[in-house]
Parts: sequence; C-alpha cells; structure tokens
Amino acid sequence: MPKFFKKRSKSAGLTPGTPVHIGEKLMEKPKISIIDYSPEQLEEKTVETIQECIAYKGKPTITWINIDGIHQSDIIEQIGQIFDLHPLTLENIMNTDQRPKIEYFTNYIYIALKMIYWDETEQETAIEHISLILTNHTVISFQEREGDIFDPIRKRLKNKQGQIRISGADYLIYALLDLIVDQYFVVLEKLGDKTESIEDDLINQPDPANLSIVHHNKRNLIFLRNSVWPLREVISKLEKDESKLIQKSTKLFLRDIYDHTIQIIETVEALRDMLSGLLDIYLSSVSNKMNEVMKVLTIIATFFIPLTFIAGIYGMNFEYMPELSWKWGYPIILSIMFLIGLGMYFFFKKKNWL
Repeated sequence: MPKFFKKRSKSAGLTPGTPVHIGEKLMEKPKISIIDYSPEQLEEKTVETIQECIAYKGKPTITWINIDGIHQSDIIEQIGQIFDLHPLTLENIMNTDQRPKIEYFTNYIYIALKMIYWDETEQETAIEHISLILTNHTVISFQEREGDIFDPIRKRLKNKQGQIRISGADYLIYALLDLIVDQYFVVLEKLGDKTESIEDDLINQPDPANLSIVHHNKRNLIFLRNSVWPLREVISKLEKDESKLIQKSTKLFLRDIYDHTIQIIETVEALRDMLSGLLDIYLSSVSNKMNEVMKVLTIIATFFIPLTFIAGIYGMNFEYMPELSWKWGYPIILSIMFLIGLGMYFFFKKKNWL
C-alpha cells in the first residue's frame, strides 16, 4: 500500500530548485529509451547516457524520451541542461510527493501527476509519480520504475494506429494522459467489485477481517481522490489556456479527458459512501448478532427464574415444612414446575419472542 507521507527532511534548508530525490529508490540504474517518429518512419532505441539525446533536440520529427528511475540527480540535471529546464522543474521531477499540477514556461509545459494502476501480481493498487515535459517537438516522461502502462501507445506508434503518427507532440501528451486516466477506471472497477463482495459477506456473516479490508479500500480511495481532484484542474487548464504548444484540434480530446475525470470523481465519492455504509452495516450486524445472543440468554434465564425460586424454597432446612412429609409432594412440585415452564413457553410464543 502506498504511503501517505514521505520524508521531505532531505530537502530542508537547501536552495530552491536543488534536485533532491524524495521517495523510495525503485531501480538500481535509470533506463533511458527514445522513440523518434514521423508519418513515414519510426526509430526506437535504448541509450546509455543522456548525452545521446542531444542529437534529437531540434529535429522536425516527434521525439518521445522516457526515463525510468528518477533517483539520480546528475541524470536529471543533464536532461535539464540539454532541454533548458527550470531548476524548480527538476526539483519537482525528483519529488515523488509532489501534488499533481501544471506549469507553463517559455519553451515548455511541465505536468506532474500520479499514475495509479492495478497490480495483478499483488492484487493491490500501485501508485507512481509521473512527470511530463512538452516542448515543440519533444515529449519527455519521467517515471519511478521500469514497466508501465504505456505499452499500448508504443504499439500504436509502431502499427500506425489512429492519428498519433500524423499528429504533433501535444497529441502524444494527450495519449499519455488519456491512458493514465483510463487506468483509474480499472482500479475503481476492482475496488467496486471488492466492495460489493464485502457487502454481501457483512450482511450474512460479519467478520473483523472484512472490516480491515473496508479500511484498506477507504485508504486506496483517499489516494485516488487526492490524485484525481488536482488532475481535473490540470486537464482543465491545459484545455482552456492559450499556448502555442497545444493545437486547437487536440483541445477537443483534452475535453474528453476532463469529462472522464469528472466521472471518476463521482465514482470515487459513490464508493466512499458505500464503504462508509459498510461500516454501519458491520456495526449493525454485530449489534444484531449480540442482541440475538442476549435474547436467547434472557429467555433461558427467564424460564429458570420461577423454577429456581420454587427449588430454593424447598431447599431450605426448616424442620416444620408440611410439604416435606407428603407422599406425593415430590411429583406434585415437579408437575407444577413443568406447567410453569410450559405456560411461559406458550406466553413467549404468543408474543413472538420465540
């Protein structure tokens, strides 16, 4: 499960814009991959050093540079020098606790967001900090680890599917954002299935283990909510602001992503209400179960109270008790006790207490 709070003490007291990695180190060595394409050709390769990216700066083709692993500040600083990135941008790239946001600069647009997806191996949600840089002909993406959800976009580029090969770098940014937002729906579907399953279990048989799952899902929804609310602002600003890096034709697609974020927010709020309701269901089920137990114990105790009273009277060791010398005293007392019990049974039955 992702952590709510990450240690930011490493950056305390440093000059603003100093690139310091905040978060967990998820890779030993960063991986740099490049896809350079145009409508006619596509080149894909993995490079060893950032300096090899210089050859793609200023080319008329569209270049997508993806960097897996953001813990090495020297690599981030080199990419900043090559593409003239502001120091504060470099700082935000290495800060995995950064809130989703968008910033406009003279020659590029910086976007920070959270990529939340479903880990099939762990059967758990996974969260990753993503940074995107959009320049005139280049998109640079920064990720925490290798292995991501962007493979469908790579396949679309190779197979010339859709209009991604004939569009600009802004359309590539849209495609990346759209894929990230679509993964939010996948996570919500998984959480929704779990919530419905837990609801049935809690109604039939309340179990403390299910209660821990409810709290676990509520925590995941908090991450989703904290990620998608700022993302809505990012998409809205990207769609409405006038920038030469975003074409009007692309803004129509961005509007569609904005609609998706609204739908995600509504689904998150609905699931949060459902999970809160599950807590009430659990408490009510436990309370009802306890009431049933107390009802049974109370009825049993009520049956034995008059019988115990009679037994207590004839258990006293007084010498002059006339019934003690009766020949039929014992069976008469047993019969009276039986009739009292039988009468109480029919009385409870009539009151629907049994």
